[in-house]
Amino acid sequence: MRYHLVILANLALLLLGTGAAAANTSVAPTVAVLSAAQVVEILDKTVDWYRTLGTQQQNATEPSDLLILFANRQTADQAIALAFDIARANAELLSSQSSSTQAAAPQALTEQQNRVAAERQAVEAKISAARRAKNAQLQGLLGELAVIDARKNLLDTMADFLNVSDSNGAGANTLKAQIDAIAATVPGVAGAAAVAAPVVAKSAAPIAAAPVAAAPVAAAPVAAVNAHSGLWGLASEVFNLRSKLKAIELVDQRTAALALTFHTISAQPVERLKQYTARSDALDVQLQSANGGASQALRDEFDTLAWLFKQTAAIVIPLTKEEVLLSQYRHNLASWHDATQRQLQDALSALGVRLAILAAILAVVFVLAELWRRAVLRYSHEPRRRSQLLLIRKIVLWAVVVLIVGLSFATEISTLATFAGLLTAGLAVAMQSVLVSVVGYFFLIGKYGIRVGDRIQIGSVVGQVIDIGLVRMHLMELNTTGPLGPTGRVVAFANLVVFQASGGLFKQIPGVNLAWHELTIKLPAVEDYAALKQGLLRAIDAVMGDFREEITRQTQAISQAADSAAENEARPQVQMHLTDGGMEALVRYPVHAPHAAEIDERVAEAILQVLAAKASP
Repeated sequence: MRYHLVILANLALLLLGTGAAAANTSVAPTVAVLSAAQVVEILDKTVDWYRTLGTQQQNATEPSDLLILFANRQTADQAIALAFDIARANAELLSSQSSSTQAAAPQALTEQQNRVAAERQAVEAKISAARRAKNAQLQGLLGELAVIDARKNLLDTMADFLNVSDSNGAGANTLKAQIDAIAATVPGVAGAAAVAAPVVAKSAAPIAAAPVAAAPVAAAPVAAVNAHSGLWGLASEVFNLRSKLKAIELVDQRTAALALTFHTISAQPVERLKQYTARSDALDVQLQSANGGASQALRDEFDTLAWLFKQTAAIVIPLTKEEVLLSQYRHNLASWHDATQRQLQDALSALGVRLAILAAILAVVFVLAELWRRAVLRYSHEPRRRSQLLLIRKIVLWAVVVLIVGLSFATEISTLATFAGLLTAGLAVAMQSVLVSVVGYFFLIGKYGIRVGDRIQIGSVVGQVIDIGLVRMHLMELNTTGPLGPTGRVVAFANLVVFQASGGLFKQIPGVNLAWHELTIKLPAVEDYAALKQGLLRAIDAVMGDFREEITRQTQAISQAADSAAENEARPQVQMHLTDGGMEALVRYPVHAPHAAEIDERVAEAILQVLAAKASP
């Protein structure tokens, strides 16, 4: 764009009939070290790296970590301040480059404007003289003045256009605004930038020395691993330390990348300083043999070289300091990484020891449980007692295992107690029926409980116990309407049935198969009901004679089990009472369960025979 404007200016001058601009078309050499885009990119990278202090602060959990974080924060503040110094120094070079670039064409336009102005003054003087002398050349002079005014307007328009369309000057100003905007996003730099004095031109003071960097942090002592932490706490610590190591490594990688960037861009300003030094030496040789006019031009060029040298040095010195600061920063990160690595190794060792101890304790518990099982199998011969002891062994074993594992994982006893309380409350609500069934199991296997092989009745179901579990029991259902025997169905009941008021659980005494059956019969009208009652008793007693011995034995067993002085023999009973329809008799008689159906049938036949005999004339 700049070169196009220069060409337009020269073209305008040629169209006006002048050739003076031909000598002023040279373009000033580039003096800026970095372009505006490169400056913004470097600042973006530096600010992004500066924000890694937040990641370090999140991972600084030990006192030694806080010391390293404090040192890194001081170093990072200095590094980012130097980065903005580099950017502002380069922006000043861009501004000077813009000023020198636009000097050629506007200077030619200024000379031409001055020449046109002188011509206009001469013509105006001629016009004044012609008017006083009433010379006939007045009209020609007025026409010449109009042409000169048109040329002046054209030159003024071209000068304004060149000044307004200066892309380099606008770019330098835009870069300074971008630098200030980026500095505003960093609190520490924004405050310093607000009060910083602008960099002046040739008369600027020498560059002030930057603050001395903080000394590297020595290797901090490794924090001891909490030996009282549980397995859960140790595992969490190992996980956190691994995350911290990864964060430190990531910050170190980004620091190394930023250091490489500064090292790469430092080569060009150093080379530029060498060029300025060589040019200064050459000018010094020329100055010794120059006359007055040439000597003044050489002194002006000396002043320009001095200003350029200072501005370039203002970039080189911060770049050198940046490399030193970032090297120190990486040294601090390396110390932090080593300390964290040692902490991780200690935590892994402690975790391994705790796991080994837990495994050894569990191995001892299982060995003792196996010895318990073998002792029960060897010394307990009664099946029911053996089953109870093995069940108690299983409950104790897993309760001890859960307790040991819980204590091993718990960091604090209070934490374990809180967790156990919440867990117990939740289980009590969610598994209420199951827990009641487990408690009912111990009632079922007690002194007067049931065992496998017993015949029991639960509600309307009569069956033989075939299994008693911790939560429920299983019965083989027995037929009660015909000959006593299995129906082929297995019925399961939860053990909580022992706590239920409805239904009830009826158990047959072991070795006893005695039951009482009842019949209600309507008696015919007879003259002697007492004789009828005695006849019924004799008939039923005759039927029971075939089972008398077994019934007597079972009656004695019941008396011994109940520890009572009841009768040693169960006999049939007949109770008579009046009803609206006449006389009725309630007949009760004992039966041997395996022959219950046969006894019922024979008793019915005997009763019918007695009633038929009494009813016949």
